[in-house]
Amino acid sequence: MPRYYFDLRDGDEIAVDEEGAEMANLHAVQMEAARSLVDMARHAIWTKADGMFGRPMAVEVRDENGPVLQAKFSFELKRLRQ
Repeated sequence: MPRYYFDLRDGDEIAVDEEGAEMANLHAVQMEAARSLVDMARHAIWTKADGMFGRPMAVEVRDENGPVLQAKFSFELKRLRQ
């Protein structure tokens, strides 16, 4: 099975996946990227919500030949009252 690397981008920061994971096909890669992105968004909402305004998040997937897939999410919190 091919090995895929799931790099996590949160704003200007990137966490490079150096281990990777073996996946059976691109559908499995897409599902894992989506799950990872949901986890990132959930974590950000609970830990960084006060400082998050238009903060982009992404999971960038690559294999040994280069980029394969990118899953993006942008979170914006706008208070209408204090």
